[in-house]
Amino acid sequence: MSDRKIASGSAYYLPSPMLLSQNQGEEHVKFIVVSGGVCSSLGKGITTSATGAMLRAAGYRVCSIKIDPYINIDAGLMSPFEHGEVYVLEDGGEADLDLGNYERWLSVHLTRDHNITTGKVYQKLLTKERAGGFLGKTVQLVPHFTNEVVNHIFKICETPMNGTNKRPEICMIELGGTVGDMESQPFVEALRRLRYSILPEDFCLLHTTYLPVFGGTQKTKPTQHSCRALLSLGLQPDFLICRSEQPLAPEVKNKLADQCGVQAKDIIGAPNVPCLYQIPVEFVDQGLIDRIVHKLRLRPSVPPMDVPTYETFKKFTQILQNPANPKVRIAFVGKYVTGGSDAYFSVLQTFEHCQLALGINVEVFYLESEELEGANAEEAKAELRKCDGIFVPGGFGVRGVNGKVIAVELARTHNIPYFGVCLGMQIALIEFARHVLGWTDANSEEFDATSTHQMVRIMDADRDRMGANMHLGARDVHIVEPKSTMSTIYSGAKVVLERHRHRYEVNAKYLEDLRKAGMTISAVSDPGAGDNMRVEAIEQPSLKFFLAVQYHPEFVSTPLDPSPPYLAFFAAAAGKAVNWPAECQSRRLAASQRCE
Repeated sequence: MSDRKIASGSAYYLPSPMLLSQNQGEEHVKFIVVSGGVCSSLGKGITTSATGAMLRAAGYRVCSIKIDPYINIDAGLMSPFEHGEVYVLEDGGEADLDLGNYERWLSVHLTRDHNITTGKVYQKLLTKERAGGFLGKTVQLVPHFTNEVVNHIFKICETPMNGTNKRPEICMIELGGTVGDMESQPFVEALRRLRYSILPEDFCLLHTTYLPVFGGTQKTKPTQHSCRALLSLGLQPDFLICRSEQPLAPEVKNKLADQCGVQAKDIIGAPNVPCLYQIPVEFVDQGLIDRIVHKLRLRPSVPPMDVPTYETFKKFTQILQNPANPKVRIAFVGKYVTGGSDAYFSVLQTFEHCQLALGINVEVFYLESEELEGANAEEAKAELRKCDGIFVPGGFGVRGVNGKVIAVELARTHNIPYFGVCLGMQIALIEFARHVLGWTDANSEEFDATSTHQMVRIMDADRDRMGANMHLGARDVHIVEPKSTMSTIYSGAKVVLERHRHRYEVNAKYLEDLRKAGMTISAVSDPGAGDNMRVEAIEQPSLKFFLAVQYHPEFVSTPLDPSPPYLAFFAAAAGKAVNWPAECQSRRLAASQRCE
């Protein structure tokens, strides 16, 4: 095995012995690649997350890598309409929403290095080339680009997982896009080189495809062509994950086995399901996890106690498919709520986490904030007044901002539980300044740089640069009011760790005016910094429930550990009490050790 090398010009890359031989009793790192064919949006991310979750439940240490073939460095500047949510990692990396799925389902914490993009690879190669790192050689896709990808994957696999001094035993790799796309071909070649630089039993490929229906029959030709396209690039699927509207027909499975070179028992049906938590249950029931363990020759392991299991996912599915009564109606007043919900994916996942924890039936009333400003504004306001709670999420730009101000005013004046995140907190302060303090021109520098009362200002930053130029990642939040909602929901913690993504912040020179008018500033960062102190949470204690935070608590919410601010909001909307666990504080403080 020592002669397996990856050529890089005149140099050679030899995978670390940690990957090729046992190290202190540890097994080889195993690789599971998830690719897609036929069409996009097949659920490769959910396939990766569900498979990884069940392997985690079986006791294996699992990490995940997402390969995005776009030239962007990261997802930070992408439109939420086009690309969906920008997910923020602990180290401040802005990534595809699939990394959020990995973290929630696998109970792991990832870094920006777990997201590989074409732009990142080119950036590294060009920086090295400009520094003379290639000694005058011609820099090419093969071998330089492909080897950079493989080297990066090996480096990730040598990094100890969070909270342990042990490296992962299994590395899940999701290849974005569709096999056959021009932009993904260099990555397919890199994965081919990876496959043949390690032992055969250390690699398996799950290929997701789609089975269209014509004339009442599931058709296999698109899957056959997709497998042949993959084979022409040097990769043979070990498993097929067949997406379809209805369950996979037995005769179709046998035909795919004959035509695609995959055993029938390794062809897994993935029909539409009403609840995402049913997917890992389906995978286990169809034998996928057992077959992967057999294929990779994984040794039996001891299941951990703090991750979702097969039974957990079955329970989640039953709760969501048989919701309790009566319904709790939550108004979701956003800027990107039409045309799909991917722009707020983590938020909606957190809604589900709260529904599971509280045993309530959540009905989300989506409202484009601009509707509160237009011809049908009175009708939209009447619908808001019928809701049990009003939620305003983050966002950028002036469009729809006045509508959000109206939503906050309705919540305050009608004593409807309110929760705001990021922009939702800034809007709450603007509304308070306009209608309680009487500063009718109160605004944010983002929306009107000429207003007299700039309640929100831009942070100190390079204004000529946009990418990765925000307050990003996990930061300490200091809870400064001991009798506040924040103190209660975080079990009396004085400092907690939460993730951030914002370019604008509350103008601290108005804090005393806000306090005198009845606003509570319950959490800050940089306490004692005077006018440079950042506001992290505000409350209005005279109301039933009114909380808004600058950070994004949805990024650290999981099914087993729902975000405290969201959970408190839903409990208030449902009229339910919550017994806040004492470990809530230690759980979030422990996260800070991962970022040191």
